[in-house]
Amino acid sequence: MSGGRQRTLPQVWRAPRSTARQRDAGGDSDDDLLLAAAAAADPGPLQGFSEAAGSIWIYPTNLPVRPYQERMAGAALLANTLVCLPTGLGKTFVAAVVMYNFYRWFPSGKVLFLAPTKPLVAQQMEACGRVMGIPCRDMAEMTGGTQALGRRELWNTKRVFFLTPQIMVNDLSRGTCPAVEIKCLVIDEAHKALGNHAYCQVVRELSKYTNQFRVLALSATPGSDTKAVQQVISNLLIAQIEVCAEDSPEIQPYSHERQVEKIVVPLGEELVGIQNTYIEVLEAFAGRLIQVGVLSRREIPSLTKYQIILARDQYRKNPSAQHGGIHQGVIEGDFALCISLYHGYELLLQMGIRSLFIYLWGIMDGSKGLSRTKNELGRNEDFMKLYQQLQDMFSDAAVAPESASASRSTTEKKKEFVYSHPKLKKLEEIVLEHFKSWKQRCSDGAKSESSPGDTRVMIFSSFRDSVQEIAEMLARLSPAVRAMTFVGHSSGKSTKGFTQKEQLEVVRRFREGGYNTLVSTCVGEEGLDIGEVDLIVCFDAQRSPVRLVQRMGRTGRRRHGRIVVILAQGREERMYNQSQCNKRSIHKAISGNKTLRFYQHSPRMVPEGINPKVHKMFITAEEQEPSTSRMLSKERRSSSLQHRSALFACVLSVKTNSNFLKEETRSLGNLPISDSPDAAAGKQSEHNME
Repeated sequence: MSGGRQRTLPQVWRAPRSTARQRDAGGDSDDDLLLAAAAAADPGPLQGFSEAAGSIWIYPTNLPVRPYQERMAGAALLANTLVCLPTGLGKTFVAAVVMYNFYRWFPSGKVLFLAPTKPLVAQQMEACGRVMGIPCRDMAEMTGGTQALGRRELWNTKRVFFLTPQIMVNDLSRGTCPAVEIKCLVIDEAHKALGNHAYCQVVRELSKYTNQFRVLALSATPGSDTKAVQQVISNLLIAQIEVCAEDSPEIQPYSHERQVEKIVVPLGEELVGIQNTYIEVLEAFAGRLIQVGVLSRREIPSLTKYQIILARDQYRKNPSAQHGGIHQGVIEGDFALCISLYHGYELLLQMGIRSLFIYLWGIMDGSKGLSRTKNELGRNEDFMKLYQQLQDMFSDAAVAPESASASRSTTEKKKEFVYSHPKLKKLEEIVLEHFKSWKQRCSDGAKSESSPGDTRVMIFSSFRDSVQEIAEMLARLSPAVRAMTFVGHSSGKSTKGFTQKEQLEVVRRFREGGYNTLVSTCVGEEGLDIGEVDLIVCFDAQRSPVRLVQRMGRTGRRRHGRIVVILAQGREERMYNQSQCNKRSIHKAISGNKTLRFYQHSPRMVPEGINPKVHKMFITAEEQEPSTSRMLSKERRSSSLQHRSALFACVLSVKTNSNFLKEETRSLGNLPISDSPDAAAGKQSEHNME
């Protein structure tokens, strides 16, 4: 529509045809006539399909038209589709267009958007509402906070739903969700659809009731390897992939350069000395499993925790043939002990001496409940010497937060801080240089639209203890660096984390400039709209290319971004190189589509003989006023964060005339070692952290 007063699409639908003709004497009535006819039409013969509405599909022009988004939306309307787009290039926009057209085509049908977390559900509902003109009265948000009786009422009265997959599974099993009325299912962060994930359960349960529903899956990268990609395709009934790689010519006009740097840091003399002592401990306990014949002979330092888990699984399949008279429980105990020790070894090499000490301290003080491991280690002389050495270095690191002094001066903190890994010094150097160079460019006029306070830095580390250590180091650099930690939920009775509401509040304050540096675990990798970040620093390498792609997607959205990956020389560097090889093989498999098997029975959802034509028009979405309950919730969230962030923040008081928020000096909390269950429970750390 090229002129006149723009209205919301529901208003257009309700306009009588005669009114539309009278209003548009200048020949602008085409859009209104088409839409009025679509709204007035009775549902067609294909399970509620409106043939009049289905003659077109609407593409909004209220945002600049991007050909790749239009192509992907058009394809996704007619077949189950996996859309793979780099982060920040409009996957949610494509989803909103598809959802909106199914909302039009099926006047009595239901349209669903599934996201893995409550913050993402709220964020995606807001984003989709901004794009298309679906009336607010037809939309509902459902998460764990929505009572079952309330959800039953919503299922009966609403048409477009934004919810977590767990809620969907529960309501399908209870029979409260009208499965046969669901016509479109959008799945965000689709790479999670592995094994028995709730996403997989939703599709399986829906398929028991009907096969007449469209699936649109969204992901920046669909899997860690081709096998994982195939699982996603099979579990979500995907018939085709629409993909744009980072170097695709289609997206170049809409993306910004991301400069990726790999920095390899030597371990250093002190860390190598502790590594050698730790290897002697590993040899003592892993040697027992090798001697019994349940662990293959190889270089002890080259073993990984995952290899030991595989050896234990193999032993459990046939225990009687191998244990040579030794009680099975003893061998199981030795496996558990070695898994714990090798997890500590990986922490030492990737995160540093302090992370190793806090992990071992958790074993030796009994809080992890590994009594046999504690007793065995206590009898090993080499281990106890090493443990005492670490205790002398980091005795303050393991004290409970309530007993830690929150009033230590900045000078004392500077004296006390120990760089437990050479990577920390490199990180400090990179962050300081970034803020210094940004300030210099702004003063030189190189960034005319920016001010020195506009830049943001995000640092990723997979383990909470490392996040705490990094934040403590950066606190010494205030006020140039104003850092805040960003962690997940509690992973144990003795630990606390941010609730999802508090996570949203941290993100908001980061965007608005209360903090200029966010130190995050894996919870900051996916989905959430962090805002524009100029520098991403990955403090550790990941085996899964999914994790790295998600991290990289936090920058380069509106201007050039820089990504720095800091790697320890040796094992971590090799792991990163292997991850990059996996990433290239995935893109090759997706682009060629030769090695992947697609779902062959994807429903067309449009009657034969009807071929919807694209109709582009300007859409003015309805104003969405926040409800009173949501506004009160936001106030409570902000208040709660002020109290609870004392456990996590490392922000010194900032005295400035700009819009920065004045924060109290905060003490660091006693954070768990990871945002996932303890690796000693016998799972791969990379899987746990996801």
